[in-house]
Amino acid sequence: MRGSYVILSLVLLVLGFLISYSFQLTKEKNKNHTITTEQWDKEYSIRSQLIMNEEMNRELQKELFAKQEEVKKIEESLKDQKQVYFNLVEDVEKYRMYVGDVAVEGKGVEVVLEDASYVPEGENVNNYIVHESHIFDVINELYISGADSVSVNGQRLSRHSYIYCNGPVVTVDGNQFPAPFVITAIGDPNVLVASLNITGGIIDQLAYDNIVVSIEKMEKIKMEPLLQEQKASS
Repeated sequence: MRGSYVILSLVLLVLGFLISYSFQLTKEKNKNHTITTEQWDKEYSIRSQLIMNEEMNRELQKELFAKQEEVKKIEESLKDQKQVYFNLVEDVEKYRMYVGDVAVEGKGVEVVLEDASYVPEGENVNNYIVHESHIFDVINELYISGADSVSVNGQRLSRHSYIYCNGPVVTVDGNQFPAPFVITAIGDPNVLVASLNITGGIIDQLAYDNIVVSIEKMEKIKMEPLLQEQKASS
């Protein structure tokens, strides 16, 4: 019996020790996981700050999208204005070309008018030479057909140019030129040649007036700008 009590006592002692140790361990563990009021306040403050930052980021994102839309609209507006400015510059260059402020270069035609090589005996020689009216007719036909710029014997014409006969020579803006008269025009050569050669047109009329005419398409014609004194005199 005593042996049994001794063994039972030992078992109870060990069991008591284990229970005590387990209780102590659980207590320490719970103590380590206990959140103090200060820690809770700090965590709440961090969470609140995070939520506020997220709200601010969303507002900034919306503002960014709105600014991007404004920039897009401005870019579209500038694109339209750029096209308008481009068209204005193009028009200015065209007008400068028409008034002779800038040199021009391009394809075109060359029309040569010559006096008749043979004058029948007893005929009036004036009926066999080139007059200003013949030159006018060719120039007008070229302009009507879309020529951008025209010159006579290298003398570039302006909207104030004048041409008149003075005996065997023709005066263009104060400069005298003898025959043959070389009229050059910058424009679509196919259109210009077709308009000159139309049946009953200017070429037929010149042939009827005994004028020798030759037409040639030119790949490159260059005309220098008018001098200031030429503009002033015209």
